[in-house]
Amino acid sequence: MKSGMLVASALVAAVSVCTIGTAQAADERCFGVAKAGQNDCKAGSHACAGEATVDRAGYDYIVVPAGTCDKIAGGSTTPKT
Repeated sequence: MKSGMLVASALVAAVSVCTIGTAQAADERCFGVAKAGQNDCKAGSHACAGEATVDRAGYDYIVVPAGTCDKIAGGSTTPKT
């Protein structure tokens, strides 16, 4: 019984170490890159997600992993007017 507990404890420790390095960073809003009808949440003059009427409007955003927005052409972490 003790050897079974030891093996189980070792497995839990190994899994914990492996998952520490793969934790996801926070998400961020990326303005100016959403396609019409594919925005996330309220922005501009519309009330909810999926209501953007034009592509790449500066006030519409999509949610992307942190650090990704700067890599997208035209993307900004602050709204554009």
